[in-house]
Amino acid sequence: MPDRSVTPRPIASIGFIGLGVMGEPMCGHLARRGGKPVLAYDRRPEPGARLAEAGVAVADPGEIARRCDLILLSLPDGAAVDAVLTQIEPLLQPGQCVVDTSTSPVAMTRAAGERLARKGVAFADAPIARTREAAARGELSIMVGATDAVFAHLAPVLQTMGTDVTHCGPVGCGQVVKILNNMVLFENVAALAEAIGIARRNGVSPEMLLTTVAKGSGDSFALRNHGMKAMLPREFPLRAFSTRYAMKDLSYALDMAAASGFDAEGAALTMRRLQASDREGHGDEYFPALLKLIDPEQA
Repeated sequence: MPDRSVTPRPIASIGFIGLGVMGEPMCGHLARRGGKPVLAYDRRPEPGARLAEAGVAVADPGEIARRCDLILLSLPDGAAVDAVLTQIEPLLQPGQCVVDTSTSPVAMTRAAGERLARKGVAFADAPIARTREAAARGELSIMVGATDAVFAHLAPVLQTMGTDVTHCGPVGCGQVVKILNNMVLFENVAALAEAIGIARRNGVSPEMLLTTVAKGSGDSFALRNHGMKAMLPREFPLRAFSTRYAMKDLSYALDMAAASGFDAEGAALTMRRLQASDREGHGDEYFPALLKLIDPEQA
């Protein structure tokens, strides 16, 4: 995408659209730490009601588009982002800035950035990583695709929600890094499930395996968080990062690989396993539930 020069206007008010598992705590930290009035919208009334104590006011997307200098999106997928952008774009004015913290397809992200830049509206992709516990603590990793000027404009805002805010390159590069981050995570979780299955069949408990591997070169974020906290107790709650969400993000990685002529065999295998987990009824469960597929408990 061409590096169009868009100068965002000073931030006097902030809008936040999408108050899900990650968006609600992000918006709360922004309101408490950011020092600016925050208007927020979600299809459900409960998150906005809970955020009222932080000073967040509820408004519809149109009002947010008309009143806010900076608008953040935290939505389930690229289709939802595209729908919201279609709704608010006609109301946006030069100098406003839109930031997509969702995980969205790279091509769609770059097309949106180019389209908004022609209107004089700044745009950045700033997808988030880490767990919902990290979101609650304000300790997310945020990967940003933006011009240098827009990144400098946004960094103080993003730092209210995350401890690691990284400028990955121009628009779209934040999504590239986030999507590949998740691809590596999903493949790592599948490898952990295989290791647990092999260990159990050879006289080593999953607890012994993971606590010992955590002391060696096989240690990882996936092992300490997904392995220890979900796979060992075999607890895969709803309202966490579901199997279907994992399939969505991995599809973005596979699409990106195909568009660049790269054969991502490991990612393709992990996708087949996630799809099989979904078919077995685990689509709404926390995605490490693919352990049930790879290592059935009764085996």
